Amino acid sequence: MRKTINKLTIALLTAGLVGCGSATYNGQTEVDVVAPGAPGDKPFWAYSGKTGIGTSYEAYQDGQYSDKAHTGEVSKVWFSIAKGMITETMFGLIHQAQLKDLQMVITGTDDYGNAFSVKESDVDAFEVSVDYLHKDSAGRPLSLAYKITSKDKLGRFVVEKHVFTDSDGQSLFVRTHVNSAVKSPLQLYVSANPYINNNGVNDFAKVTEQGLVANEGDSYLTMQAQGGFAQASVGFTGKSDNLASLMQQQKLENTYTSTGETSGNVSLLGKLGEVNQSAHFDFVLSFGKSQAQSAKQAEQTLAKGYQAVLDAYNGGWEAYLSQLAPLQRLAQFSADQGKLLHTSAMVLKAQEDKTHAGALIASLSNPWGDTVPAVEGSTGYKAVWVRDFYQVAMAFMAMGDAHTAKTAFEYLEKVQVKDSTPGNQGDTGWFLQKTHVDGELEWVGVQLDQTAMPIMLAWKLYQAKVLTEQELGYWYTKMLKPAADFLVHGGKAKILWNDTQITPPSTQQERWEEQNGYSPSTTAAVISGLVTASEIAKRSGDIAAAERYLEVAQQYDKQVEALMFTTEGVLKEQAQSQASDGHYFFRIGQDSNPNSNSKINSNNGREGMNKKAIIDGGFLELVRYGVRAADAPSILATLPEYEDESMVDNLRVKYSFTFDGVEGSYPGYRRYGNDGYGEDEVTGNNYAQGGKNAPGQRGRVWPFFTGERGHYEIAAASLSNNLSTQKVQHIKQTYVKGMELFANEGMMLPEQVWDNVGVNPKGYEFGEGTNSATPLAWTHAEYIKLVRSLADKQVWDHYPVVEQKLK
Repeated sequence: MRKTINKLTIALLTAGLVGCGSATYNGQTEVDVVAPGAPGDKPFWAYSGKTGIGTSYEAYQDGQYSDKAHTGEVSKVWFSIAKGMITETMFGLIHQAQLKDLQMVITGTDDYGNAFSVKESDVDAFEVSVDYLHKDSAGRPLSLAYKITSKDKLGRFVVEKHVFTDSDGQSLFVRTHVNSAVKSPLQLYVSANPYINNNGVNDFAKVTEQGLVANEGDSYLTMQAQGGFAQASVGFTGKSDNLASLMQQQKLENTYTSTGETSGNVSLLGKLGEVNQSAHFDFVLSFGKSQAQSAKQAEQTLAKGYQAVLDAYNGGWEAYLSQLAPLQRLAQFSADQGKLLHTSAMVLKAQEDKTHAGALIASLSNPWGDTVPAVEGSTGYKAVWVRDFYQVAMAFMAMGDAHTAKTAFEYLEKVQVKDSTPGNQGDTGWFLQKTHVDGELEWVGVQLDQTAMPIMLAWKLYQAKVLTEQELGYWYTKMLKPAADFLVHGGKAKILWNDTQITPPSTQQERWEEQNGYSPSTTAAVISGLVTASEIAKRSGDIAAAERYLEVAQQYDKQVEALMFTTEGVLKEQAQSQASDGHYFFRIGQDSNPNSNSKINSNNGREGMNKKAIIDGGFLELVRYGVRAADAPSILATLPEYEDESMVDNLRVKYSFTFDGVEGSYPGYRRYGNDGYGEDEVTGNNYAQGGKNAPGQRGRVWPFFTGERGHYEIAAASLSNNLSTQKVQHIKQTYVKGMELFANEGMMLPEQVWDNVGVNPKGYEFGEGTNSATPLAWTHAEYIKLVRSLADKQVWDHYPVVEQKLK
């Protein structure tokens, strides 16, 4: 059996590499060699464009995650994949990263006698592909277990990694196959960069009999290989991690048994062994609240073996998919036989915390992570936004998982502002902008759509008989009535930095979290929230409130065009629009005159502009929810501007995309004109690189708008009873397929895709996801809802009662 460490030699002593202290391995005392170079390089997060995410499926018991559920011990390990490597890996709460990345290093001599070393982070050295280990006969994924194949571009070897977690333990399992095309043996190493407790600066590392260990406080990571490592070392990243010596000398120049008493950005390095033609190696990353606990988890997972762990993992996900009754029918309305539907269903379930059941995060990623320092803990998008949350809960309903949708709804109480909310000195009832999954406050802006959507979700759950009338009444008193009252009266937001009087329907922030004022998308949700609140109040016996909520909803309804629809637009002059007649909804306005030339605020490095120069797709939400008919004059008047591709790039919203080997073009849309939330079109830098915004930043195309536009097509065709087989095919082949084409190789749907505007140093292809955030839960949710809407021939999150009560 290979030992965990190689014996230290006298040469190490004479080289002056001895630190203080000693360690005992296999009953023998050996000198502790402390790695130099503390605290290591400045840490940054990993690339955010994930081609895969994974965790085990766990069942609820009584609406909570429990070791007593039929799936056994709850595994609280999540991982992600980017650029062929395992990247941010979480343990505990879903945002608590414990690892930045893990990569294989291969050394050897080619058949011409040239020594070489290649590491997976040298992305230009490999052709990388990602696939699923468990699929059905139609190629639909049946679990979130991955096969990552990295082919050396010079043809010397192929590395294939199988990645998944232990469903009954706290471990990430990796099997690595290496096939060599050279005559001389190859040497395979694994290098891991721990970020214990969600940062990269406070870690310690050491070599032990049980494996390579990193910790911060009582949080531990153990990397252990089947049979042990042939060699092992720890060090400070970029200084003493031995990667430089491996790359230059094809061997470990020095080995270190600990990083000593100074914390920092640490790395673990283990030699897995030798490859003669072909070999495979199994290793695990395991987690615990003590060194012994993490080591025990590693031993238990390795003892089960590859096949048993994989079978249990696959079985859990396959069982989950089998419970989703609509999937088989919905697959007929996809353009890829249901492949993305299967993936999206699992991706959404995987982005739920397993300590706080129902806590649905926005994305298992840190946007533009490779230039975002990891000096302090950051949730990135691994947090709760009620708006994104609503989209995902509605998608769970659409795909047949009412249990998760109900659990999610009940979770929302945790993020509603109450008298007991820490630091709150203002009014209650509204929902926090962004929180950790345990409810810890992070951002505290008031977004009125986020206060309306829990009410809308409750109504949908009640209509689907997921909430009983008794449960509806309970939640009306406890959560929904305070929310509806805030939509009527507004109030004082006074918490942390926020000290603002809110007067609906004007919102402090609309759905892009950047502007205050009157927003079509926000107002659509507010009106729908109040109409559904009226219905819920009526069923709860609160007749006076029911009448008041409906009365105010009708008042807001009469103000929509009066506040947000201009008849004196400026797009013809300022955007060179060939389609505009000056009549359209604008994105947002901060005064009550829709024809004024007032400027909205600067944001994301972009100077504020005349409100009438900025359009977005928010007006389509009026149709989606039932506030306006698809053929309402104001809606029809705005579509030409929204679809106009003749406008200057800064103010243009729509782009048509083509894809290699695929006939036709597919629509994509930006959030709004003058958007600065994206890569810099002048320098090519990431968003806010270096911690500062720049005027060249440009928000790119967001694929879920293709779904929103497809939903409008369904609404318009349904209105005229014209959703014929031919029309269904058109929507399927344009909007559904368009979203599918925006997915990457791992079928992860991104937040943003490259729109071919500006410099492109990262070499993004047209329509390829950028480094913003992938997978975005909202995008996957919109895709599922679009397919469900098409299958049902009616918009899934439409509210007929809104339409009826506003007539």
